[in-house]
Amino acid sequence: MKYDFDAPGAKVLPPAKLAHVVLRTSNFAPMVQFYKTFLSASPAFENDTFCFMSYDEEHHRIGIINIPIVGPKNVLTAGLEHIAFTYDTLDELAMSYLQRKENNIRPVWTTNHGATTSIYYKDPDGNILETQVDNFDTNEETNAFIMSEAYQTNPIGVDFDPEHLVSRLKSGEDHASIKRRTEIGPRSIDTVPREFVGDVHASP
Repeated sequence: MKYDFDAPGAKVLPPAKLAHVVLRTSNFAPMVQFYKTFLSASPAFENDTFCFMSYDEEHHRIGIINIPIVGPKNVLTAGLEHIAFTYDTLDELAMSYLQRKENNIRPVWTTNHGATTSIYYKDPDGNILETQVDNFDTNEETNAFIMSEAYQTNPIGVDFDPEHLVSRLKSGEDHASIKRRTEIGPRSIDTVPREFVGDVHASP
């Protein structure tokens, strides 16, 4: 496409993709090891200050920077809520759960949002990571669910036991059946683990 640089217009061109996320930490070695294990990632560059790593075709997806003066994460401050990673199938999501469990990496929350089946973790600094699989085959179906009364009533999700998820997969149950959310009616934010929202009843 040929662009007219003298008349750019006000509508901004969207990026081609989200390339990477970089995290700052004073807990460098544990953070680097965690992400290498959590994502089966390999470093593209690594020294005592930087580690840039990837698990796919991108040259780096996650960067960790060692900044010794950085303080601990505070869930009650504004900032990034979580980073999400998508798997292609429910089998892959469950297998990655079991493999992380073998490495003593365990979820802090597992919920079916309706649009996705999601398993959440915390890294050594307390940053939240989501691993998910889409519950619908197309974006149109996903968008239709998000506009539905069921989602308007409960946009948070319906919690599940990941071990029960594995058992259902092992039994041969149809994936669409497992992904289908059981509706429980309204759900309030104070039912979400405090790792995400802190104490919602605390005074500011």
